[in-house]
Amino acid sequence: MTRKEMRIEQVFGFDEEVLVVRSFEQGAEPEGQSMFRAEKGEVWWFSSTELWLGLGKAPKLPAIIRIFRSLFFKRKDRWPEQIRLDARGKSPEWIEHAIIGIMLGGYNLQLYKTEPKPFSEFFKNGLLQILTEEGISIEDNIAAAQKIALVQIRIMDLMNAPGNYKTPTLLGEWAKKSAEENGYQVTVFDKQKLEELGMHALLAVSKGSTEPPVMIVSEYVPASYTKTVALVGKGVTFDTGGISVKPSANMHLMKSDMGGAAAVLGMVELAAQLQLPVRIIGIIPSTENAVDGAAMKPGDVIGSYSGKTIEVIDTDAEGRLILADGLSYAVRNFQPDILVDLATLTGSVIQTLGYEAAGLFTPNDELAMDLSASGEVTGERVWRLPVWDEYKEEISSDIADVKNYHGKPLAGAIVAAKFLEAFTDEHPAWAHLDIAGMAFGDSEFAPGRAGTAYGIRLLTHYLSALS
Repeated sequence: MTRKEMRIEQVFGFDEEVLVVRSFEQGAEPEGQSMFRAEKGEVWWFSSTELWLGLGKAPKLPAIIRIFRSLFFKRKDRWPEQIRLDARGKSPEWIEHAIIGIMLGGYNLQLYKTEPKPFSEFFKNGLLQILTEEGISIEDNIAAAQKIALVQIRIMDLMNAPGNYKTPTLLGEWAKKSAEENGYQVTVFDKQKLEELGMHALLAVSKGSTEPPVMIVSEYVPASYTKTVALVGKGVTFDTGGISVKPSANMHLMKSDMGGAAAVLGMVELAAQLQLPVRIIGIIPSTENAVDGAAMKPGDVIGSYSGKTIEVIDTDAEGRLILADGLSYAVRNFQPDILVDLATLTGSVIQTLGYEAAGLFTPNDELAMDLSASGEVTGERVWRLPVWDEYKEEISSDIADVKNYHGKPLAGAIVAAKFLEAFTDEHPAWAHLDIAGMAFGDSEFAPGRAGTAYGIRLLTHYLSALS
């Protein structure tokens, strides 16, 4: 369904009848207004048509998104259809982040409610005017902000959809429609093709479900480029744990186990919209992990696209199995300069980093530094954890080439990363992002947990810097 969105334009003058939103940093608030201290998120109605917003002390750009999103979300049903943001003296980058925050503030989580609570028409048919000084051009920033925010909203819709609304087949249809609308290529391998290709690990995980698996292969090729980046995303559209079944409490949240796939889908779409000068390959192995008499069992030995055999110790460590086939396929068929996988892979990474950063695993120092720098700029942080060879013993199997789980209550995220590394053909610039704590969670916007579209702005900044 096509979304209606607000119009955004740049203006250079005032209109007393229009609601004006002004923002102030601490230390730069208006004189003589002792009741307004410009603290982060503080709101002050200076008049019936002028609202002041506090930004706190020296806010970074990611904070601008959060502050504006919070303001516009809290009043989501009360905004007039025309608003003017006073951005005089602000940088084009500041304005871009404020627009993203405003648009995300209008994200409507009520995807399947028959009687949804009202949202202001401002977010659908309204007009946002950006007041700047003459001579400053922000057209490119307005366009970029709209594209980034809309892709994030589409990805949040995917993350928040239940498993019956986003089967592997439907993910493939989503990708094909996006490719048609945005000018890139998509091929979706069905179960028969996966069998022909020897995607044994992906097929093994899918055995317990009546929903057939797919592998989505996207390719965005700009007019000119020097780098090819392969992005591989875990696409488990619902995860019961398989025979190693998860506890029922909170199992409904396992609709979010395709957060890596969502990030890759969104990033390829956004790259095409922004015309990034980097060739991007998106690989998404997708399946349900369900339970029936045909399901893969603990102790089974399965094959893989790489040719390696895998002893399955725990069927709830299924994400790394399907990623094994995705990583091998990316390396052997596209020879990328850089290989990055994203996955809601382990609870262990949440125990380590909480909900503040994704786990970053790579033996490549330059790649680690660049991804970390992009995380700091965008606020989608990553934190590097080791992938030392001393951990290889943890995936050693007596009867197969590797095992998928070490069965110990320690170093779980690291051992998962070492397993994935075994399927990269020793690629010199591979990184694994464990986004389990970042892709889906509690916030003021969705106390019952919802998708965050984590990874979109991180990867956009990183890939833009490659060009």
